Amino acid sequence: MLETITNFYNHPIFIIVGWITLTLTFVGIVYKIICWFFSITPIVFRLGNSLAKRRVAIFANQANFDNLKLTLIKSNIFKPKRISHINNDIGMLNWETIFLVDWETFGHRIEEIFSARTNHQTPVIIVAKPRIIDDAIVADIANRENVVVVNFKGRLLNDILSSLITTSYE
Repeated sequence: MLETITNFYNHPIFIIVGWITLTLTFVGIVYKIICWFFSITPIVFRLGNSLAKRRVAIFANQANFDNLKLTLIKSNIFKPKRISHINNDIGMLNWETIFLVDWETFGHRIEEIFSARTNHQTPVIIVAKPRIIDDAIVADIANRENVVVVNFKGRLLNDILSSLITTSYE
């Protein structure tokens, strides 16, 4: 009985179908690996370049600057030498490629900060307490490219990483 079942499945048709199925499965798996590799690799390289070359300008008073800088340094996203403090002179933004704005300190100068961006690829991340920004200003901010309003420190780090990935670095 066992021999007849074995002989039945040793028929050339089953051998050919088995090899075709195995070949298609192998090609499918290789195709999926290649597609995954080519879809994830550009994102990883873009994030790596962003982390290595980006500079952050923090617009805040000294106390809030120290707090935000400590948050960035503790997360190991940026090195301390790549974080600069902008206290008054907004015109000194030659190399900074991410703007981190404390709304309490620099909210009244937000238009100057938007004008200081070299292009729309420079993300502006505004750190503000909930409901402190007027609705008209929020509507204006919502229509600008690469601008984020953040209320929490954990969300701040997430939005910085998202901004690093989405804005290309030349």
